[in-house]
Amino acid sequence: MKNPLCNWMNMDTFAVVGMQWGDEGKGKIIDLLSKDRHIVVRSQGGHNAGHTVVVGGREFHFHLIPSGILYPEIQCYIGAGTVVDPKSLLMEIHQLQEQGIEFENRLFISPYAHVIFPYHQRLDQLQEKTDVPIGTTGRGIGPCYEDVAARSGIRVGEWIDPEVFEKRLSMTLAEKNRLLQVYGEPTLDYDVLYKEYSEYAKRLQGFIFPFEENLDRQIRQGKKVLFEGAQGALLDVHFGTYPFVTSSPTSSAGLAVGAGVGPGSIGRTIGVMKAYTTRVGNGPFPTEFSPEDLKRFAPHKMAREFGTTTGRKRRIGWLDIPLLKKAIRLSGVNSLALTKIDILDSLDFIKICVGYENFSRPPLFHGHWKGIKPQFETLSGWKESTKKIKKVEEFPKNVRIFVNRIESFLECPVEILSFGPEREKTLFLK
Repeated sequence: MKNPLCNWMNMDTFAVVGMQWGDEGKGKIIDLLSKDRHIVVRSQGGHNAGHTVVVGGREFHFHLIPSGILYPEIQCYIGAGTVVDPKSLLMEIHQLQEQGIEFENRLFISPYAHVIFPYHQRLDQLQEKTDVPIGTTGRGIGPCYEDVAARSGIRVGEWIDPEVFEKRLSMTLAEKNRLLQVYGEPTLDYDVLYKEYSEYAKRLQGFIFPFEENLDRQIRQGKKVLFEGAQGALLDVHFGTYPFVTSSPTSSAGLAVGAGVGPGSIGRTIGVMKAYTTRVGNGPFPTEFSPEDLKRFAPHKMAREFGTTTGRKRRIGWLDIPLLKKAIRLSGVNSLALTKIDILDSLDFIKICVGYENFSRPPLFHGHWKGIKPQFETLSGWKESTKKIKKVEEFPKNVRIFVNRIESFLECPVEILSFGPEREKTLFLK
């Protein structure tokens, strides 16, 4: 393996973002690239995200805490652009502590982030029962971001101040209970909710700190910072496959805004993409496998294609170049990490969607996606295991052809190849 400190790693700050509908393997790539960082920042989304990292045979699952926490010298920040479920966060902290991870003076939560409450989760689940469900995780992310936009949310800094929290919750819960009654649902008890979430506030108070000025100063001083993206470009609230999207901006610029620094603070962006495409939940998927394609592909368990957060089977399909080009543009991606090459080892052929017969670009209205007819280029498979590769030259010829075609179509270099969930199953190409 080449030294991972390749040219772009010398940048003081960079972002790692997903290029598809999430689940691209960002957790592993972020874990690898965190090694030489001082700070890792998570600044959008909530515990609907899921990153899995395998180290020394042990599997770690992350939902809100940056996966850089595995390195004892790294400070981890949860930014204002996130939404925080205190109960879930405490559970995640506890589980990681049981695995030997220390948090003292290493995890900091912005007081400008917003808090997810049970009424957010109830409303999220009710909305999923409508005629057009989005296929969300039902964890209250969307309704919490609705409150952010409506200027009625409760921020972390307000929540940990008992006097302020009492006033804010009283007003907010009255409105949410009226909404629950419209749905014919039981209301929430103010005293029970206030007591429970006040206890959570006491337990998390030591982690809460307005780190934004410090982060800006540390960047100016040359500290090495990684901005950790969650979800993927095609789930971006503005430019994704709307309305089947997440509720936050998933581009590199969105990460900067959510962290409280300017977009110029991110020096370089690496996009993570699978060697094929997956999606969890509802929404357009032009290259989704036919039943026959699915039979030829690796089974879901072997392919590790179950959602980290939900456990749901992921929908699977071929690479989609038009959508990947859009993702590269949205985040100003400089280079790519290509993951899960090993899952294609047994295929006789591999398809790449290079365009659409009847659309020059991805359509705006979700109803138009149904009429898309992908144009495919078909490549020969390699029919060899890549699981024990030690250097680039050992990859079968057809793997190298596949990677070269991707670089040619996307006009962007593939700098990292991943062929298994473990840290060591990675090669740095450039």
